[in-house]
Amino acid sequence: MIIYGGSGGIGFATGKILASRGYDLHLVGRSEDKLAASAAELGASFTVGDVTDSDLFARVEKDAGEAVDGLVYAVGTINLRSFQRLTDVDFLNDFRVNAVGAALAVQACLAALKRSSGVASVVLFSSVAAVQGFSLHASMGMAKGAVSGLTLSLAAELAPKVRVNAIAPSLTRTPLAQSLLSSEQMAGAIAGLHALQRLGTAEDIASLTAFLLSEEADWITGQILSVDGGRSTLRTKN
Repeated sequence: MIIYGGSGGIGFATGKILASRGYDLHLVGRSEDKLAASAAELGASFTVGDVTDSDLFARVEKDAGEAVDGLVYAVGTINLRSFQRLTDVDFLNDFRVNAVGAALAVQACLAALKRSSGVASVVLFSSVAAVQGFSLHASMGMAKGAVSGLTLSLAAELAPKVRVNAIAPSLTRTPLAQSLLSSEQMAGAIAGLHALQRLGTAEDIASLTAFLLSEEADWITGQILSVDGGRSTLRTKN
């Protein structure tokens, strides 16, 4: 299994579940120190690099081995600004990291995924912001909406040998979101917007990720699954 963002919140939590089930893991991330520590804990191999560097994907393909049973692209950005303040650099970087990186990660390892002994599985990450409109989310909503479209297109094109699904979380307590959650008052206010009255955790998302990678999910493909405490569909207060 390849996990992009393997030393991040959701990627590492997913890795812990998969490692406990005996899967061989290959982690990808930017920080060599964090990645090496995560890989040591999980008994995984790893490749260091940034997803904005196109050379990374070929290195991952080489390092990961001949056959790959699953790929997780748990890499993203949180860039919340008013529409008038967003620049072309913002739009392009968010799109590159969230959508283009996901496409290139799958493309580079496609032959290895097809060599899986069973049906291989890819899990990408969209967002509640691609399902429901939020102020200050123009760049994020656009980039994550592209991930949802990519998921559907790849699921159709790669069937029946490779399943492709995406998870669309709401705000989750991970290092990536730390700047938004540094104030407990702010964190509590955001949690209160969810029907379940709490923020998500990396483990909440990792549980579904691991399921989608497993044989138990062998008849699930082309789905964008919301794990968001009801944020995208429920309103419990007037």
